[in-house]
Amino acid sequence: MPHVLVKLFPGRSEEQKSRLAEAIMKDVMSILNSGEESVSVAIEEVKPQDWTEKVYKPEIQGQWDKLYKKPGYEPSDYE
Repeated sequence: MPHVLVKLFPGRSEEQKSRLAEAIMKDVMSILNSGEESVSVAIEEVKPQDWTEKVYKPEIQGQWDKLYKKPGYEPSDYE
């Protein structure tokens, strides 16, 4: 039962978020051989000023062994 959560800055349209969720779902189905009924995708908007505390520190920093794609930025790059 794959569940994918995408966190991003606000500003994308509903169409962009729907297209992203659809593309993620299709790739998950293809790569993991999962049925559509078992895949869920959520999108959470996080304000830039909250990114370090709500996303970077708890989910990226210190989680390097779980990240299959590591970011190429430091929190100070966007503060």
